[in-house]
Amino acid sequence: FLISARRAARGIRELTALHCLAGTKESAFVYAVTAAGLVHAVTRSCSAGNVTECSCDTKLQGGGSASEGWHWGGCSDDIHYGMAFSRSFLDAPIRNVTGKSSSGLLAMNLHNNEAGRQAVAKLMSVDCRCHGVSGSCAVKTCWKTMSSFEKIGRFLKDKYENSIQISDKLKKKLRRKEKSQRKIPIQKDDLLYVNKSPNYCVEDQKLGIPGTQGRECNRTSDGPDGCNLLCCGRGYNTHVVRHVERCECKFIWCCYVRCRRCETMTDVHTCK
Repeated sequence: FLISARRAARGIRELTALHCLAGTKESAFVYAVTAAGLVHAVTRSCSAGNVTECSCDTKLQGGGSASEGWHWGGCSDDIHYGMAFSRSFLDAPIRNVTGKSSSGLLAMNLHNNEAGRQAVAKLMSVDCRCHGVSGSCAVKTCWKTMSSFEKIGRFLKDKYENSIQISDKLKKKLRRKEKSQRKIPIQKDDLLYVNKSPNYCVEDQKLGIPGTQGRECNRTSDGPDGCNLLCCGRGYNTHVVRHVERCECKFIWCCYVRCRRCETMTDVHTCK
């Protein structure tokens, strides 16, 4: 598990070190989702009993509200251990890169790591199991559990869409680039970036950006694969592709298969 985590973290760090990604919104998202993923994976392993150093969170057991008919029990996810492990595993190498943990870029990366961890904590939910005669639910046992990583990913995607550009000159703390907004506090789960993202729509061999010209797109989709978004407003070309395949196959006794030859025509859309 640790070997896989190290390899994944190393690969992501190499990716975000590319000039075209350094300090951008995309870099912020990568740091956050990496930290969140490590918290999620370690905590899940703890709850499953796969890690000897941790298990379930037993601090809540015994508490609850007797008057309301429920109490803490079960196996709550020990997110505190997962978050501590993530900080130790991911934050320490960043601080040791130059020995200057106060520099703006490093402070921003540390913040984005923590934003990912805060996302996991913020989306913790409570699950309960009913007890009682004939399923009357007279008493409930409840425990805390993490949300699915898909839900955490969607949360971080929203944070990415609303990420905050900060000043590249670090004073006493991280601050917004826009002077008119500097009185608005930066929250722990906000994603921060310094540099504006390059234009991914147009090919740039120097930055390793392939562009979207010639990419196949979905004309009816409003998502990221849709022609309107993927083609960056340039429009798209449509051409017809002829497919020939075997179809309506039948087994003939004995002993061969007889098929028809079917042809279909499909519209394919590619970005201009």
